[in-house]
Amino acid sequence: MVPQRVSLVTIGAMHLPELRSFYQKLGWSETAISSDQYSVFETTGVLLSLYPIQELEKDTGMIFSASDGLKGTLLAINVDQAEDVDDTIVNIRAAGGNVIREPYDAAWGGRIAYFLDPENNCWEVTWNPTAVFNEKGAMITF
Repeated sequence: MVPQRVSLVTIGAMHLPELRSFYQKLGWSETAISSDQYSVFETTGVLLSLYPIQELEKDTGMIFSASDGLKGTLLAINVDQAEDVDDTIVNIRAAGGNVIREPYDAAWGGRIAYFLDPENNCWEVTWNPTAVFNEKGAMITF
């Protein structure tokens, strides 16, 4: 059986120092294993790592597109209250994030906004009224 968990998300960074700086400006804490060649941020339930895309290509044996467009992956930050979407977007914009869709009320009852980090990794900031979080703040269902 394969364990049913996601424990680490890695973004292949084209320019690690600049991308790392963006996440630091969001106020996110790095782990002690971060270095000049690799960066790992603590999030609730999953670690977010930034790894040079050239090294990722060596490790996987694959070539990744350097396209400026959407990479086919959407990362999400789920917040506790509807107004937290707006507040979070203000902070993301101040840190240099590119807000590509302003906060709006979704037809299904939630509130959503979208932004790109400096390397165009797409993020969603969402409040889902049915989301359930555990005592550590990790979303366990919605």
